[in-house]
Amino acid sequence: MTQTAVILAAGMGTRLGRPWPKPLTPLSDGRTIMRQQIDNLTKAFASELRVMTVIGFKLELIIESFPNNLYVYNEAYDQTNTNRSLLKALKLSGPGGVLWMNGDVVFDPSVLERIKEYIERDESFVCVNTAAVGDEEVKYRVDTNGLINELSKQVVDALGESVGINFVAEKDKANLISGLEACADDDYFERGIEITIERDGTQFLPIDISDLYAVEVDFEEDLTRANSHL
Repeated sequence: MTQTAVILAAGMGTRLGRPWPKPLTPLSDGRTIMRQQIDNLTKAFASELRVMTVIGFKLELIIESFPNNLYVYNEAYDQTNTNRSLLKALKLSGPGGVLWMNGDVVFDPSVLERIKEYIERDESFVCVNTAAVGDEEVKYRVDTNGLINELSKQVVDALGESVGINFVAEKDKANLISGLEACADDDYFERGIEITIERDGTQFLPIDISDLYAVEVDFEEDLTRANSHL
């Protein structure tokens, strides 16, 4: 069965301060962030993999680097946040659940092996790190059943933080699309998850990958930390 993986790569990446899209940032092993992501995805899903990339800022550079990907254009990339990019991709994703990730995440390939069983069971989830709770990171809390009930940068007394790798089950995709449609343009996609949890009772599991590396590269120190794992 085909596994659709969406990479959100439309943003301008201003905090890192490079003149190219952040997913094209070179790593110490000679690959770019997106090449590391696609290599990991290909290793995990092989011929079943279907990669959709949401593009915007300097899109031609990404297309030239990865001509075999499928592309979704967020024409309002400089005016909207990740919820609109994910919304466009989900609407075009076709049958099946969708694995998605931020285009700036450098991660251990073992992450995908860990989450495969949840994908095969068609269970929606958010990968989390319980070893760190950064002030500027998206954080989470759970309900009495261990399911996510809060997911934002404003969470108080958080259990950990989201690492930017997520999955929506086929059965939950329509609800998430509706939740994303209810977001404001400047919301992160996590707000769409919160809305569908609150409104539809959609269940998202937190999958702990604290023992594996997953680094969202926003600043130079993040890039240094990501390179230390390669």
